[in-house]
Order: sequence, then C-alpha cells, then structure tokens
Amino acid sequence: QYRIVERMRSLGMTTVLPAFAGHVPQGILRVFPRVNATRLGHWSHFDCTYSCIYLLDPEDPMFQVIGTLFLKELIKEFGTDHVYSADTFNEMTPLSSDPAYLSRVSNAVFSSMTGADPKALWLMQGWLFQHQPDFWQPAQVRALLHGVPLGRMIVLDLFAESKPVYQWTESFYGQPFIWCMLHNFGGNHGLFGTVEAINHGPFAARRFPNSTMVGTGLVPEGIEQNDMVYELMNELGWRQEPLDLPSWVTRYAERRYGAPNAAAASAWRLLLRSVYNCTGVCVNHNRSPLVRRPSLHMDTELWYNASDVYEAWRLLLSAGAELGSSPTFLYDLVDVTRQAAQQLVSDYYLSIRQAFQSHALPELLTAGGVLVYDLLPELDSLLSSHSLFLLGRWLENARAMATSDREAEQYELNARNQVTLWGPSGNILDYANKQLGGLVLDYYTVRWSLFVSVLVESLNSGRPFHQDQFNQAVFQVERGFIYNKKRYPAVPAGDTMEISRKLFLKYYP
Repeated sequence: QYRIVERMRSLGMTTVLPAFAGHVPQGILRVFPRVNATRLGHWSHFDCTYSCIYLLDPEDPMFQVIGTLFLKELIKEFGTDHVYSADTFNEMTPLSSDPAYLSRVSNAVFSSMTGADPKALWLMQGWLFQHQPDFWQPAQVRALLHGVPLGRMIVLDLFAESKPVYQWTESFYGQPFIWCMLHNFGGNHGLFGTVEAINHGPFAARRFPNSTMVGTGLVPEGIEQNDMVYELMNELGWRQEPLDLPSWVTRYAERRYGAPNAAAASAWRLLLRSVYNCTGVCVNHNRSPLVRRPSLHMDTELWYNASDVYEAWRLLLSAGAELGSSPTFLYDLVDVTRQAAQQLVSDYYLSIRQAFQSHALPELLTAGGVLVYDLLPELDSLLSSHSLFLLGRWLENARAMATSDREAEQYELNARNQVTLWGPSGNILDYANKQLGGLVLDYYTVRWSLFVSVLVESLNSGRPFHQDQFNQAVFQVERGFIYNKKRYPAVPAGDTMEISRKLFLKYYP
C-alpha cells in the first residue's frame, strides 16, 4: 500500500483513501452492547456465513467516533490528498426508503470525513442507482446526494456507456460526476466494446442541460483484455468532439504493431464494426457456451456478424509474415483466433443440441467428438503458446504474494475458485471466466466431455436428460479442478503462428 501511494503521488496522481461507510463487524456488539446497529441482508448468492454485515445507525454517537478515528489513523499513516471513498449501499437495499433517513446516512458519512479532514471530498460510486432502480427513485437519489453540500461529493456514473444515470437525475441533482466506462465485468476474455456509445457519450454528457460532468473515467472490474477500447476511452478525454473511428483504428493498428500493414488495418476495421460495436444496453458477461456450464438452453446469440471475425482472423494471419516479430501482433493473433474458436464452439453446441433433440446418435457423437477431442484441445494449445494466456501465470502470481507455503496454497485455491465457482458452491458460477491455457483443457473441456457423455447415455438408454442431475455431477468436476493441486506451466510452449494457422486450415468456415 505504501508503494502504491508513493508511486501514484510521484506521477502527480491524486490518491483516494477509504473512509468509514457505516459498516461494522458483529464483534462491535460485544464491546459496545448499546450501539444501534442493524444486520443487513445477504449479498448476491452468498448466505450469512459470508455476508450480512451490520450497519451502524447514522445518529448513533459511535458513528462519528469510529468514522473520524478511522480516517485520522489512515491520514497519519499515508498522508492525504483530501479525497475519500465510501459506498454504504452498493448492491445493498437500505433499511428504509424514507428520504430523511437516506439524507441522515450520507450526512453522517460526510461528517465523519470532515471530522478528520475539513477539506474532505467524497468520491462515491453511482452504481447503486442503476443497479436497484426500483428502490432509487428520484426522491431517494436526491436525498442521498443532498445529504452532502453541493460540490463536496463526486459521483462516478459507473456504467455510463450503457446505463447512464446523469440523464434521469438532472445531472446528479447538482453534484459533480465523472462519465465512466465500465466495459468488463469479471475480467472475462472475449472481444467486446461499445465504441459508438464511448465515442459520443462523454460529449453528450458535457452538452446536457446544467451538466455537472467534471471528467471521464475507466472502472473495469477486470482489465488485461480488449486494449483497443481502453486506448479509445483514454484518448477521448483530450478531444473536443467524437473521432472518425475507422481512420482512428487504422492509425491504432499502425501504432500497435510499429508499422503500417494493409491487411492488419482491414482486420481492425472489421473488428471495429462488429465485436467492438455493441449497441443498445450491452452487458458484457461473456455468454459464450465455451465458458458456461453446459445445458440444453444456452445463449448463442451474438450482437455482431460472426463472419467479420473469421475474415479478420484470415487477414491477421496473412499479415503474419510482415508483423510476426511484433509482440502486440502475436497477442492479437491469439485473441482473434480465440474469438473465432469461441464462435465455433457455439456452432458445435448447436449441432450437439440438434442431434440430441432429433435422437440422431451418430451426429451427436461426431459433433461432440470434434468439440471435446479436437477443437477445445487445439484452443488450449494456442492459449498455452502465449505468456499472457496461461493459467500457470495466474496461479503463480497469486502464490507469489504469500509469506508461507500454507498461505501460498490458500492463495492458489482462491485464484482457482475465482475463475470458476466463485464461492463454495458455485455462488457466482463462471462470473470471472477466463480463457487460459490449462483452464480450457482441465476445466471447460472436462465439463463439455461430461455433458456429451450424459447426452449419449440418455439416447442409448432412452432415459430423459435431467439438468439438475447433470448439475450435481458437473459440480464435482468443477470443485475437483479447484483442489487438483496440478502445477501448470508459467512459461509458454509452441509457435503461436503455426498453431493459429493449423486451426485456421481445419476450421475456417
């Protein structure tokens, strides 16, 4: 933490310290039995073993004592740039919808900040307003925001490229806000972007009547994918008007690979108009059947023309002779080949489902066999050829943070759990799915193999397929992966260009 803060300040960045939002552990009731604290409900699909925090009443005298003391200690430790974050009701339903109560809460949070730092500025996520719109009606939003003097709070309009909040809150009722691009939930692989919304959104927000917009922001849950979208968003902060996207992406390809190349530029223009141009409300949890627990009701719909990705793949491969020594080119070749393979998985899934539903055992065996014994293993070997697509690297990075062997084991379990079950029983299953060498072979492929086997067995025996029974069986596979203790290479193996070409020659539609 010291190193992060020091590095930020050396670069002229403003650090944001966490403030007290009112949440307290259950143990506080043992030490201060008279405090007025109420237990909140559970979060997402987790029971009270893992959630159900206590919230201190804003009018309890301990609120100011704890909040101010906490912040004073932090400031003593790290110094301050006077900006503090607190999110009392993020994805949590407040105890009351009474505007007076909501105003008291935000006022109490802000007062505890100014008790430690009279110059305090509160930075708050605006996610809650679009996440639970039934609760956060205009009166409730206004009450929460107006519990703080105007100008002393900055709201992050967190998902502005898809669900902007400033438009229906009259620009957050006068509080300054930052127009943010969320883009990625869970750090999923999968080519995705909303370039038109990104290109026009910040300018529309600036022109909005009585706009209080003070900047642009990036707030992905996970980064390290879709670099182009982040390049674009960062550039817009310096622009007076929207960009000409096709010419911008042509220059982007040249900058990225260090040399102009007509085929690569054409590939990027195709990607720009297809995968990167999701319109309407686009929530990018990668829904590809590849990274989802198999069922007979999987979503294979795309927001783009799949043939544009196949053609971009062909064009990138053709540019390989000229650009093959560029590390960014090789990364993009893996990524676009991976996207093409992801599309192919959907096609094979549809064939499997069709064959099962029409009781065509030979066709089921053929489509299932190609998927499980060739396409997925080939995809795994492609991913294993690049250091940034390795499960081993993900796990080694987690282990490297540990201070003991026991801790290293724990961190590795957490790293495996996060990209698969996310919780003890698949509480947020596949939410943070990744397409990594090792994970595709030992997790997704094993899952698909079981699905195909169960369907074949169902046709052979004449017994219907039961999703509930399959879910119980496949959960053992998923859980087994978390605890298998297998070590995965953290160094790539194989020739990316060769593997991509081999996949292309076999599978290009």
